[in-house]
Amino acid sequence: MKKKDTKHSTEQVLDPEILNEDMKPENDQNVSETVGVLSDETSEEELRIAELESTIESLKSELEISKDTLLRRTAEFENVKKRMMRERIQLLDDAKIEAVKAFLPVNDDMQRSLGAATDQEIPKAFLEGVNLVAEKFNHVLNTYGVEMINESGVPFDVNIHDAMLKTPSNDPSIQSDTVLQVLEAGYKIGDKVIRHAKVIVSE
Repeated sequence: MKKKDTKHSTEQVLDPEILNEDMKPENDQNVSETVGVLSDETSEEELRIAELESTIESLKSELEISKDTLLRRTAEFENVKKRMMRERIQLLDDAKIEAVKAFLPVNDDMQRSLGAATDQEIPKAFLEGVNLVAEKFNHVLNTYGVEMINESGVPFDVNIHDAMLKTPSNDPSIQSDTVLQVLEAGYKIGDKVIRHAKVIVSE
């Protein structure tokens, strides 16, 4: 029985070409497909990242718009609240002024009565009672910030005075347009005149 030619077999096994053939991928197309798949996955990942970044920018923009709108609405609300407060204060002031104006003639009558009482014989107790009422009335006026306009010898001011008569003054040192006499006292609250003082003015 003949021995097998082992040398030939070994050379065949160790043939570099054969080894190289064995080490080559079985299918070059599979490698290309694998690379293509990885490339597609990378592209999809980049696309998703780009979409997320776009979404983030869009949300940031919407947030800025919402913040701006909220700030505007807050400012509008504050302005409305301040305007309503001013209107409420104005209504209260107007109501107070109207109430005070209704009582001014009563005060005028009391002051005239007290002025006339000095020339007449009136019981002391009665006079003290009228004085007490007049003082209480003035106290109420002062409580509400009402000031009387009854000064003479001051320049005529159209904002607080109502000139009933203009006459030459007996005193040459008195300039023209000076209040000589107050016929009826005026009243004001702060800078708001409730009633102008009726006066006689020098020419």
